[in-house]
Amino acid sequence: MRKVELRMNEQYKYDIIKNLVDNNGNKKRAANKLNCSIRTINRLITKYENQGKTGFIHGNRGRIPATSFPDETKSKIIELYMNDYGDANLRHFSEIVLQDLGISVSDTTLNIWLRNEGILSPKARKKTKKNMKMQLKLQLDNVSSEKIKNNIREAIAIIDSQDAHPRRPRCKYAGEMIQMDASSYNWIKDEIWHLHVAIDDATGEVVGAYFDAQETLKAYYHVFYQILTTYGIPALFYTDRRTVFEYKRKNTVFDNEDTFTQFSYACHQLGVEIKTTSAAQAKGRVERLNQTLQSRLPIELRRANITNIEDANEFLKHYLKEFNHQFALHLNSTRSVYEKQPDIELINRTLSIITPRKINNGHCIKYMNNYYIPVNSDGSRVYFKNKSDCMVIEAFDGRQYVNVLDQIYIMEEIPNYEEYSRNFDFDRKAKPKKKKQYIPPMSHP
Repeated sequence: MRKVELRMNEQYKYDIIKNLVDNNGNKKRAANKLNCSIRTINRLITKYENQGKTGFIHGNRGRIPATSFPDETKSKIIELYMNDYGDANLRHFSEIVLQDLGISVSDTTLNIWLRNEGILSPKARKKTKKNMKMQLKLQLDNVSSEKIKNNIREAIAIIDSQDAHPRRPRCKYAGEMIQMDASSYNWIKDEIWHLHVAIDDATGEVVGAYFDAQETLKAYYHVFYQILTTYGIPALFYTDRRTVFEYKRKNTVFDNEDTFTQFSYACHQLGVEIKTTSAAQAKGRVERLNQTLQSRLPIELRRANITNIEDANEFLKHYLKEFNHQFALHLNSTRSVYEKQPDIELINRTLSIITPRKINNGHCIKYMNNYYIPVNSDGSRVYFKNKSDCMVIEAFDGRQYVNVLDQIYIMEEIPNYEEYSRNFDFDRKAKPKKKKQYIPPMSHP
């Protein structure tokens, strides 16, 4: 016969009913002790007489709760995390499980499952990491197997501390301050790219993002272009002290005596102030954004099978909409101080890259390993003497111009070889007549 083991409350109830039945005791006194009614005492007496000690075992003992997950599902989710998403934070992983497997499981439940396996979230707090280290060290002292000891030592080595950035009040209005930075990271396997991002300090909305191989002026121009075309002209950029942003101000009445960088001059033309800092903690909003994106974006790029930087930039366009919908503040009361959006032609001219060059003895300009000759809007070439100073202007949309003696011309590339032979290609098609091309006025920045 199987021995029946009762828990403390069950045993207490059983002893009172047994004593009541054996000694023909007082039911009211037993009801007071168990804090129940006489009717319940009668039911317990019936259980005692019919089932004995077994009748006092709680009916749910040994049953699996309706809200619990089957062991097979639990093992599948843990294995998925360990094999494919070990770098994902648990909140993000719970979203992936819902999207891919259709299983709704909270990050708290995932945290319990993974901690039982000795796995911590990459975003775990220092206190949590410290407690986990203590537990692992206790296990290390009580284990004799060398293989298990090595596994525990590897788990301890993985746990490290992370720096945090201090909080400060948000700006009152949207567009009042845009924090901008670039993050160098392995966004895809074995590839280090620089993600240039800008975040609105008031709303927490990512207003621009662009991948490039290095931290470049071109990438920051792309971020600026996204802000101008989507929102308008902001009041202030808050950045680090990169040579892309910094310039020397001479504190004189005339702006033309200041030494601007190309980005700062573009901001100056549009009336955008630039504020720089050498402390990363001062612009904690964008630094925390970088941490969040480093945790989430590589996994999303991997799930979308992104392998090159061009596809990654296309992916960012729709990913940022989902990201902002989930993380940005949706405040109807936040007033925008963005200025009116400039027209595309003004943006193309303002976000231009200007490079000084000299005209060589072949009346050409060498730029990006190609040779160009200045031409008028009607296509007629213009010849200047050797070593004449000029400025190559590459507009944001890729169109190229050259400024020579305060006059702007179009740059026509000179190919290495003729496209057709004049003497032997008789069946060539007639060249289409060149259309008159647009040349921006001298009010160009």
